[in-house]
Amino acid sequence: MLKRIFIIQFFLLTAVCFSQTATEWFPDNLNIQPFTANFLEPKAGFSFVLGRGQLRLDIGTSSDFLHYSKDNAVFSFGADLFTYTRLRGESEFHFPVEAIDYFFGLNAGYKVKENETEYGARFRLSHISAHFVDGHFDYNYYDWREGRIPRVYSREFLELFPYYKYNGLRVYAGLTYLFHTSPKVFGKGVYQLGFDYYAKDLISNGITPFLAYDFKLSKINSYYGNNIISAGLKFGKPYNKGFSIFASYFSGNSVHGEYFDYREHYSTIGFSVDL
Repeated sequence: MLKRIFIIQFFLLTAVCFSQTATEWFPDNLNIQPFTANFLEPKAGFSFVLGRGQLRLDIGTSSDFLHYSKDNAVFSFGADLFTYTRLRGESEFHFPVEAIDYFFGLNAGYKVKENETEYGARFRLSHISAHFVDGHFDYNYYDWREGRIPRVYSREFLELFPYYKYNGLRVYAGLTYLFHTSPKVFGKGVYQLGFDYYAKDLISNGITPFLAYDFKLSKINSYYGNNIISAGLKFGKPYNKGFSIFASYFSGNSVHGEYFDYREHYSTIGFSVDL
């Protein structure tokens, strides 16, 4: 009799445990959505640099392979693959490509959601390489534009982004460790702070205003700061697939590896398809 009771209890406990866990391969959505103002995030769209005749083309995506859920926690594993490209606007709709950067890597995420509160962290192991393209070559003088010749640029790094979200406000910190770089002029650590805020239901269920800011502290011989602030409208669910139009301001060292030691500041308008 005791043996039968034990067997019944064992199967009941097993059923309860499995009822609280779930595994999903190749889910439709990301466990942790990209941090809006962080530059190294997957995007698909254009940004037009105001007053410069330049634009940036972003083509990329991030996809989760696996979600493992237990109670109100979700673990995930995925990959990131994208490029960001600097183009120059010319007459007759010509847009010579000056520089292109490649980003790819693996990621893992952990998220806990309780009512309007959410917290977690994203880890990435990634590689970036940068290259000048033929649009940077001036065929009239048969030389590289601005006297900037191609140079080897790559970095491999580990990155950890813990975050906390309440209602529509998400704040995060970032710590990046560069374990290999070319050239070897970069500091090992990159430190970030930022937030994004989506004002849900302010306009309608399908249109959400947002504001985002990111600060990044890096070292090239000495420390310097990069700032990005962005504001716009998201069409679709705030932290899900949709379409965004935005205006942004950037100051700091160039985001493109071939211009890594070039200081600049500019404003942009743009749009992106949030995949």
